[in-house]
Amino acid sequence: MCGIAGYFGTREISDKSLSDCLKKMKHRGPDASGIAKETLPEGKRLYLLHSRLSIIDLDPRSNQPFENEKGILVYNGELYNYLELKEELQNNSYPFKTSSDTEVLMALLQESGDYVLGGCEGMWAFAYFDKSTKNLILSRDRFGEKPLYMYGDNSGLYFASEIGFITAMLGKSLSVSYDQISRYLVNGYKSLYKTSTSFFKGLKELDKGSSLTVTASGAATSRRYWNVDVPIQEEMSWEEAIVGARETLFRSIEIRLRADVPMAFCLSGGIDSNALVGIAKKVFGYDVHGFTIVNEDVRYEERDMVNLAKEDYGIQHTEIPVDTAHFLEKLREQLRQHASPISTITYYAQWRLMEAVAQAGYKISVSGTGADELFSGYYDHHLAYLKEVKKYPNLYASSLDNWEIHVKGLVRNPFLSDPDLFVNNPNHRDHIYLGAKEFRSCLTQQWFEPFEEEKYHDDLLRNRMMNEMFHESVPVILHEDDLNAMSFSIENRSPFLDCGLYDFCASIPTRHLVSKGLAKSVLREACRDIVPNEILDNPRKVGFNAPLLSYLDTQDPRVMNELLEDSPIFEMVKKDKIKDMLSQKELPNSQSKFLFNFLNSKIFLEMYS
Repeated sequence: MCGIAGYFGTREISDKSLSDCLKKMKHRGPDASGIAKETLPEGKRLYLLHSRLSIIDLDPRSNQPFENEKGILVYNGELYNYLELKEELQNNSYPFKTSSDTEVLMALLQESGDYVLGGCEGMWAFAYFDKSTKNLILSRDRFGEKPLYMYGDNSGLYFASEIGFITAMLGKSLSVSYDQISRYLVNGYKSLYKTSTSFFKGLKELDKGSSLTVTASGAATSRRYWNVDVPIQEEMSWEEAIVGARETLFRSIEIRLRADVPMAFCLSGGIDSNALVGIAKKVFGYDVHGFTIVNEDVRYEERDMVNLAKEDYGIQHTEIPVDTAHFLEKLREQLRQHASPISTITYYAQWRLMEAVAQAGYKISVSGTGADELFSGYYDHHLAYLKEVKKYPNLYASSLDNWEIHVKGLVRNPFLSDPDLFVNNPNHRDHIYLGAKEFRSCLTQQWFEPFEEEKYHDDLLRNRMMNEMFHESVPVILHEDDLNAMSFSIENRSPFLDCGLYDFCASIPTRHLVSKGLAKSVLREACRDIVPNEILDNPRKVGFNAPLLSYLDTQDPRVMNELLEDSPIFEMVKKDKIKDMLSQKELPNSQSKFLFNFLNSKIFLEMYS
């Protein structure tokens, strides 16, 4: 796991700008750094920068830029199946000089170009320069775990793991996108990856699951190397679904335990993190150290489940209490590192968790990102499931009864209290941009963008899960996961984001996804003899979370004054609306989220507008 940056074009970048960029990159890779430069015909120049966080083959021989007579590679990520790929290459007598996955990726690219990526399992963002063709290849992994930002001007193309690296090479800041801020304020985090817009004008991310080849003349060709459309195997039995999920999840975790440094595990009271911890400990004998955010709010407290888990697994465990001290100061620090507003307060809490993981000496953390979107984990999934099993009268009747018993009392979103919501209106989506009409009224200028989604599948539940995986939830989570972890020089691994596991889960019949009122039923049963039954059979969904007012004391006059002081944000947001919200002692969940988004937008504009 590392930081990469580069430029391909006609401009000559000064040594000072390159040095400034490397300094900014150090938190992503404190162990080594380097620069490669190439001068090409017709006045073209290439700069490739790298900062290394040593994870596999800690020897300096694996430092980057990684170069031989054929090409140069800068690479951020991990190729988890590198041992198997290396064995194939050794059969072709490839002379390896390191034990790193970096050299394996270099060899694969030099043997087959970007067409080899379909056989790679891992997370990555890389730039590879082919010395013979003078082509530059950029690529991102299937799910977009690793970021790769791009910015083009009339001189060429800039690219990097983080926005600040690009501005360091440019020697100037980028213009803020007020349209994206409005989107964030009104429609919330699930809208942020609906378009290619970022919080800065002209800045884009390379599409996940794709590669981009740029020639010396500047011509660019994009290619997708992964097809996400997997047909459902309707004949698959319940037992086959359990066995297949178990086998593919075991394999995913097994190869993600490969590292030459120890790793920590994020642990909540839910099934996702417990599946990872339980399998790592009980199946593979890994010496697990779990880290958990704890707070006193009953809506988000799950200490009983966490204590049960740590006792059952016999693992080392560290609790990180919600710390409200210096919240605004710390939030500013986080925004300065991210160069973007934080999606939800969950990721402020997670950022503090990563700080504790780093202080404990770990360079890797493992989290459960993607499980909800693979196995069905959200409350609206229950209603989409009821719509899809309506064609099976007996199954629908029993599922409806179980929803009434196990789920209805847990749901806070008012739209989701009707079990036939999607049966009666399959196109209902108002629950996703909850409160958007109210939040639009808080803006000084009219702004409206209706909810839209991609059409992947005729099955409502599967289509929602794929939109969440590729456009709404997972892209945002991965953005925060990467920046939070790398702020403290930690690599984050997500075993649920595995190609083989995705392909299998996408093929499971929808009727198996919910059972006895429990979402993620296939995952629960796949872990039945590994995770304690009390956790497997718990319908409550919490995860890492905390209410805004746990951190922000809006009854403190100093806090109130700071939030309402003159700021560029009040050119966009009506101050009286914010003052009304701040005067309340308790906030509905949607207003709490809006107020957090306002606070982030305020800080962001004060830093970058």
